[in-house]
Amino acid sequence: MYAISTGGLQLLLAALWALLISLFAVPSIIYVAHHRNLFDAPNGRSVHTQPTPRLGGVAVLAGFLSALTIFAPLAGGVQYLLAGCLLLFFVGLKDDLVTVSVAKKFVGQLLASGVVMLMADVRLTSLQGLLGIGTLPLGVSYGLTFLVIVGITNAINLIDGLDGLAGTLVLLSSGTLGYYLYQYGGESAGSYAFAAVCLMGGIVGFLRYNFHKANIFMGDTGSLVCGFIVAVLAIKFVELGNGPAQPLGSATPAVALAILFVPLFDTSRVFLVRILAGKSPFAPDKNHVHHRVLALGFSQIGTVLLLGLLNAAVTGLVIAYAHLGSLVLIGGLAALGVGLSLLLEAAQSRAVRRQLAAA
Repeated sequence: MYAISTGGLQLLLAALWALLISLFAVPSIIYVAHHRNLFDAPNGRSVHTQPTPRLGGVAVLAGFLSALTIFAPLAGGVQYLLAGCLLLFFVGLKDDLVTVSVAKKFVGQLLASGVVMLMADVRLTSLQGLLGIGTLPLGVSYGLTFLVIVGITNAINLIDGLDGLAGTLVLLSSGTLGYYLYQYGGESAGSYAFAAVCLMGGIVGFLRYNFHKANIFMGDTGSLVCGFIVAVLAIKFVELGNGPAQPLGSATPAVALAILFVPLFDTSRVFLVRILAGKSPFAPDKNHVHHRVLALGFSQIGTVLLLGLLNAAVTGLVIAYAHLGSLVLIGGLAALGVGLSLLLEAAQSRAVRRQLAAA
């Protein structure tokens, strides 16, 4: 009992440290951005209407890194997670300052993924019976892990289009993943539980200035790093299903998808719509889920709360029905995604008809 309470106290101190560092760093970043003209200028796809600083990820990373190195036992390969974060931080920083091509971002993600996969051995080793597949061959394991890391990293990056949205979803996902890693991960996952709470602390401090109307944006500096951390936490969480006496059993892959439902749904839907329209999946537009919800008349804060509640509700339902197994649950998540897409399309068409009738 003493060991557990001591660990809990260390986690709390780490989260508070990250929160305070982030909270105090943001005003300084805003000050520098205003004096150096480092703004995200509004464009045809933007929701914001005023030039806004976009280097909030610097504060999040400052809180995360300092708290993790002070309070966490840097074991289990967490030091390589830090190395990957720093690599993506500089990629994102350059993109926020002078713009980086999609190809260069991909190379940065490839290198960061390679560091945690090869040096820390963070990888998916089994599908835990999903589709009858158990242990994965080494090459397939590395390939699938890379796709998962890049997919989640970019999903968080792409959902960052509304005040407070990406931060809220990262907070929910890292909190859920961190809880299971701390409660059921044992010593091998303990450091990753610290990574989760340190990220949460940094995000909470940042969100103080990021909710509508935002004084600062996360930028690629933050969204790439946050997405990368969440991706690694998700992989470590899925691997818990390979151990004995886990509360979710072999349903951890489905639960991981549920924890990241909104960003993964948004990215999958947007990419599919763009490809069907004959466009590049990376071509920017205003077809993200938050754009569609805003078009239905929701406020920015209302949209963030709605999508956050949706993500939390989906996560809770999948956890509650974990006994059904991954195949059934993933099928349910896919059906929910299709249903939501159809609902959004129908609501958008109805809104357009009303506008035309009014005109």
